[in-house]
Amino acid sequence: MLVVLYGMEVDIFIPCFVDQLYPDVGFSMVKVLERLGCKVCYNPEQTCCGQPAYNAGHFDEAVEVAGKFLKDFRSESKYIVSPSASCVGMVCNGYPNFLRKNILSADYQNVKSRMREFSDFLVNVLGVDRVPGARLDAIATYHDSCSALRECGIKEEPRLLLRNVQGLELREMAETDQCCGFGGTFAVKFESISVAMAEQKITHAMAVEPDVIISTDSSCLLQYQSVMEKKGISVKTMHLAEVLASGW
Repeated sequence: MLVVLYGMEVDIFIPCFVDQLYPDVGFSMVKVLERLGCKVCYNPEQTCCGQPAYNAGHFDEAVEVAGKFLKDFRSESKYIVSPSASCVGMVCNGYPNFLRKNILSADYQNVKSRMREFSDFLVNVLGVDRVPGARLDAIATYHDSCSALRECGIKEEPRLLLRNVQGLELREMAETDQCCGFGGTFAVKFESISVAMAEQKITHAMAVEPDVIISTDSSCLLQYQSVMEKKGISVKTMHLAEVLASGW
């Protein structure tokens, strides 16, 4: 299956986490979208979805940032695509808590109807199951982020795309749906629990002997990478967009 809607204009939302720490993920997403015939639009006024402030308990500040997000994207009719299920989950599921704080319901409903995580957009909007030319000669295992699986209902979409990457052997780890322990400020407030959760996930991942661990969320991959480095494990981590942008 390869159905491409050539010429579709899409807005992209680049999370602050990607912007500051993993810019290659954003560039890879744009590369793939353009490969599939999309015209990519970027609003330079965009900042953050408000999730860091919200998770830290700074509700009023989160409301202010969320209001700006809706203002930045409410005037367009294009899909809004993001390489972060965490941010998509925040916008689609967290913002209703702000509606009583002068964030208009109409603005929220309009943005929510157009907000899509990257793999969800490729498979369920563009209707593709592969990226032409994508190749990665490696054994990989996939990690379901909590936001993708539980908030966005995304499970099969990234796996479908990965199974059609040339040279890639995908092996499922045990308990792939369990949390990696990052959780934003959770990793700071409850460090020992966070690390223990990550170590359990890494044990499951290493059991399938992968060359690379893949996910839709860079925050989860940061958790894996930081703990693996401390344990002397040299397995690589890659965002789904980077995998799909490889080999061409």
